[in-house]
Amino acid sequence: MSTHDNNDNAAASGKCPFHHGASEEKSVLARGAGSGTTNRDWWPNMLRVDLLNQHSNRSNPLSENFNYRDEFSKLDYPALKADIRAILTDSQSWWPADWGSYIGLFIRMAWHSAGTYRTVDGRGGSGRGQQRFAPLNSWPDNVSLDKARRLLWPVKQKYGQKISWADLYILAGNVSLENAGFRTFGFGAGREDVWEPDLDVDWGNETEWLAHRHPESLGNAPVGATEMGLIYVNPEGPEASGDPKSAAPAIRATFGNMGMNDEEIVALIAGGHTLGKTHGAAAASHVGVDPEASPIEAQGLGWSSSYGSGAGADAITSGLEVVWTQTPTQWSNYFFENLFKYEWVQTHSPAGAIQFEAVDAEAIIPDPFDPEKKRKPTMLVTDLTLRFDEEFGKISRRFLNDPQAFNEAFARAWFKLTHRDMGPKARYIGPEVPKEDLIWQDPLPAAIHQPTADEITDLKAKIAASGLSASQLVSAAWASASTFRGGDKRGGANGARLALAPQNGWAVNASVIHDVLPTLQKIQQESGKASLADVIVLAGSVGIEMAAAAAGVAVQVPFTPGRVDARQDQTEVESFDVLQPLADGFRNYRRITGGSSTETLLLDKAQQLTLSAPELTVLLGGLRVLGTNFDGSQHGVFTDRVGVLSNDFFVNLLDMRTAWRATDESAELFEGRDRASGEVKYSATRADLVFGSNAILRALAEVYASSDAKQKFVNDFVAAWTKVMNLDRFDL
Repeated sequence: MSTHDNNDNAAASGKCPFHHGASEEKSVLARGAGSGTTNRDWWPNMLRVDLLNQHSNRSNPLSENFNYRDEFSKLDYPALKADIRAILTDSQSWWPADWGSYIGLFIRMAWHSAGTYRTVDGRGGSGRGQQRFAPLNSWPDNVSLDKARRLLWPVKQKYGQKISWADLYILAGNVSLENAGFRTFGFGAGREDVWEPDLDVDWGNETEWLAHRHPESLGNAPVGATEMGLIYVNPEGPEASGDPKSAAPAIRATFGNMGMNDEEIVALIAGGHTLGKTHGAAAASHVGVDPEASPIEAQGLGWSSSYGSGAGADAITSGLEVVWTQTPTQWSNYFFENLFKYEWVQTHSPAGAIQFEAVDAEAIIPDPFDPEKKRKPTMLVTDLTLRFDEEFGKISRRFLNDPQAFNEAFARAWFKLTHRDMGPKARYIGPEVPKEDLIWQDPLPAAIHQPTADEITDLKAKIAASGLSASQLVSAAWASASTFRGGDKRGGANGARLALAPQNGWAVNASVIHDVLPTLQKIQQESGKASLADVIVLAGSVGIEMAAAAAGVAVQVPFTPGRVDARQDQTEVESFDVLQPLADGFRNYRRITGGSSTETLLLDKAQQLTLSAPELTVLLGGLRVLGTNFDGSQHGVFTDRVGVLSNDFFVNLLDMRTAWRATDESAELFEGRDRASGEVKYSATRADLVFGSNAILRALAEVYASSDAKQKFVNDFVAAWTKVMNLDRFDL
């Protein structure tokens, strides 16, 4: 019986599960901070407000004044690349290089760092150097990448904070490709490290590594792989089927979750398998535990192997033993030549994994450690999918017959793979940033408006005199800016894509598009002094200042012009549609039923907007009294002064004279009745009542409900609002 079972039984019988008698004094004293049964052990469904506290200054060893872009600008970039090149062929006895080169290992490290990204929620990817931390550092698919990172340590140590781990992983992959004779599309730096694992990324609910997910389940799921602990798909086919054709749906599903089309999929798989090898010298039973489970003396290394030397020719990584090409350290078109030249028979690696070997082929593949030995060509199950799936096969044959087309496709697909999570091109730094704008980078035109302070004042006066209410003005600005996602830095107000497809067709934006946007567009066109993007954000400022004045508080909302207006041809509709919120609790909107609770989705939205718990609290309370619900409903509008920036939401929510009751079994809508008269006073959703039910959020709500909070509430609301409006201003 588990400890949890014992504790549950004790609790059920009314007994305390903790017995701290004298006989247990030593064990009690030996416990460290944070040990013992936690709140989440007792209440596993409790709201994860702590997710909003990630990556604070308390975990960051660098000063608050540290600026990565400034540090990178001091870097001797050619010297850095030269040092990476030198490491590629400096084989270490503790982890010998295949064919005397770490090219394949470093490409895999970069690929697996970037390959966790998914478009559904914009999380994952290489952007914060998460491969250093659990669970990624211990995923079964990342076996031996702990060694790759240690091989790179001398370079990181030399250049310190001038190059982040996140950038270094990707640059090492690029340098490896270049050293193999491949011309890459370019490299953009700008990925800043964090110092602890991301807690907000949903890697799946499975409780064991390599648990299979059906490809159809990946469509709208925020997971990128078909097995827990893999980057993409099982190389032996779905559930180790060994069937190349059966792998096609899984490949499309998981690569599609990164926004890759069929051509990009074929190019990436073939290009990644043009260099290097897999490792399956013997059964996986020889391999020890992962880095997180390894003993302290392992110093963060894992997967120690008892087979032979445990490294080099004896290495066991995936359990597969495949070398794809005749020149595994030099770029070539051999992958496609071998794929179509031979017929293939299913066989097994020394570790017992399913793979394929060329029938009646000569031994033309060089052994990685014995120059006197040659091997027959081998392929993974999923490699053969590129030949035997009808659509993949057409693309593969085209690349076979046109190697330059393959080179171009891989260069672009690799660049997309390794940069997709970086957001707009404005975030890229360094001497190798490509000049070409790519549609997936959400390109923006050059600025053509530079409004002066007087022109901004004039615009504000026109907006105030437009007849639009504070609620409408604030709603428009929120609809525009709140699409931002902190994971991949997409969305936001810059570009005014609120006026373009698909955002102008989202149900959550309907009232803004029909009732507010035409007036703001007219003001912008008649003035000609600012972009529509700036006018929309400025409208929110005007609305807040009007609402604060009505509350008796004079405030000026900070505003920095410089936003631009994107064109429809700069806006990839399908790509932007993934930004449509499943829910936006700030507007009391929920598009889906079932699944995560409304309050969990509210926390997810706040985390995507990089808000702290206090910022979440003050913003929602302010938006409620301003009457910004997407459908004009009164849910959570706990005030008879709608449009006044007051703390009424908090005061009335915490008023014990109101009793709350769900209106039906779904417990999504609630009525607040006067305890004395029984009269209905308010209606609310779960996104409203959570600020009274959750202990952490209630503690924050109490601050803003206090009698001395009038000025603080307005000031904090304006600060949080300004943060959201500027989340995508990478030009500032």
